[in-house]
Amino acid sequence: MPLGRDYDRQDCAPARALEVLGERWTLLVLRDCFFGVRRFGDLRAHLDIPRAVLADRLATLVDAGVLERRPYAPGRDEYVLTADGLDLWPALFTLARWSDRLRVGPGGGGRRFRHADCPAGGADLTTGGLCPACGTLPPATSLETRSLDPDEDDGSRPERDDAVSRALRHPHRLVTPLP
Repeated sequence: MPLGRDYDRQDCAPARALEVLGERWTLLVLRDCFFGVRRFGDLRAHLDIPRAVLADRLATLVDAGVLERRPYAPGRDEYVLTADGLDLWPALFTLARWSDRLRVGPGGGGRRFRHADCPAGGADLTTGGLCPACGTLPPATSLETRSLDPDEDDGSRPERDDAVSRALRHPHRLVTPLP
């Protein structure tokens, strides 16, 4: 029997957030939306997620106002982060850095994030998501992501060959649609 999505006996902010974000795959769908993936087929191919599960997660995020569903071609839609969805960036970034520290170790995981719009020249974000050059917590739309530099990559992570993975091997501004 599947678990329910609601926490009707809990009246707290984390329980309400889990009602929207707590299902398996949801945070990965959001991560890809921040990376600029907007189309169902691209999300499905990059995440290797069952069609029905992805449709359910996208519907939940749209219903919660985290994503907006927009037509981009006849019979095809894309999913775009709303203002409420963009507000999730610091939490998603912090969760990723926490996991990098505990699961990967010093140096972190496979992506770097730089404050591209920094008035002080920009730098890679610190663990707390701050730009060390200007001291601000930049929004996702001000960030550029890139893979690890070749000298930082120990080769232990599998390299995927789908279109999204290939596009993300190059520096890319967050939230900007991938080609």
